[in-house]
Amino acid sequence: MTSAVANNGNGNDKRYNITEQGALGDGKTLNTQKIQASIDACAQNGGGTVVIPKGVFVSGALFLKRGVNVELQEGAVLKGSTNINDYPKLNTRIEGHFEPWRVALINGDSLEHVTISGAGILDGSGEPFWKEFYSRREADNKTTNLNVERPRLTFIQHSKDVKISGITFLNSGFWNLHLYHCQEVTVEYCRFHAPSGPKPYHQAPSSDGIDVDCSQGIYIRHCFFSVGDDCIALKGSKGPFAMQDQSGMPVENIEISDCIFEAGGGIVTFGSEATIVRNVTIQRCTTLRPTVLRLKLRPDTPQLYENITMDDITLVDGGAIFKVSPWTQYFDLKGQAPPKAQVRGIKISNVHGKGSSLGEITGHNQATISDILVENVDVTLKSTDFHLGNVQNLRFKNVKVNGKNLPTPEPKTMVKK
Repeated sequence: MTSAVANNGNGNDKRYNITEQGALGDGKTLNTQKIQASIDACAQNGGGTVVIPKGVFVSGALFLKRGVNVELQEGAVLKGSTNINDYPKLNTRIEGHFEPWRVALINGDSLEHVTISGAGILDGSGEPFWKEFYSRREADNKTTNLNVERPRLTFIQHSKDVKISGITFLNSGFWNLHLYHCQEVTVEYCRFHAPSGPKPYHQAPSSDGIDVDCSQGIYIRHCFFSVGDDCIALKGSKGPFAMQDQSGMPVENIEISDCIFEAGGGIVTFGSEATIVRNVTIQRCTTLRPTVLRLKLRPDTPQLYENITMDDITLVDGGAIFKVSPWTQYFDLKGQAPPKAQVRGIKISNVHGKGSSLGEITGHNQATISDILVENVDVTLKSTDFHLGNVQNLRFKNVKVNGKNLPTPEPKTMVKK
């Protein structure tokens, strides 16, 4: 799979330093209007690059325009305001549907040939938002993710040929980078950081690294993830009518390569809201703890996960290899019969290192799981338990666990060695 992203700029070399509009990098002045003025001036004059220089520039929500690149120079910090009212409430895509919710720190709609780059930091100032979430949930355990408004760091939608390079995403209030209905986006040499310690107050809730939502041709390369939720989540719509959702396109043609995963839910997670996810390639990646492959199967949503290839995976005190299982958070059949789900065409090969276990491959009553090949694996595991449901055509070839060759296990078993 190769990227078709070729044009990483708009051809205009004009540069607009935000300090020319009066922005102050003193870590306390709210610069939203001054930075937005730089973006608007750049767009009105034919495009170019908005430059954020060294300094800590506090801001609320910013809205990119066509033809406007953003460069965060070394030592630059674009720091999100901790006042939720600095992020307007607009109808936005969130958790598989649209509703009025807070926008992100950086927002882009219908962009083309745009680059967001540099050695600087996007800092979401997430701690007060996390504390508010945990406080509300402690008071009412039925509190959902969306009951407590929190800003994402970056939201880009309906865009094509976008490159995000070199940026550090830090302490997002909610998801770090959300891509909805985008094509041909490259994310490279970026770092995603949020606390991943014990709950409630040492883990950033909903701090996904990258959420690929109904998008195609997404290339994630040479990135580092240490977050409190999913590292990379492939998302779509949810519920029994999800396949009829005109806003819920398939996630397909995804490439993840040469990345390091220190903390988070998994190298890649399908779901929790998703319908069709296919043609996903992961190669030359290292996990220090997260699960290798996480597939969430919603019993209330018709789903198809297919053509998944993972190759050359290194475990350094890693987690499980598989976590394929039902996911019932916010389960709602809306009075309909349970829909069917299908998982097929998975190949995991050339896996080595130390991990926790083989994990599990199980489905709900309406799920069919088939055609899984595990090949050329040599791992040391703390536990050799393998929880296996009704899986058709599972094949192990040259699989060695704790120095012993492991044959293909039988379905509907729990393998213990």
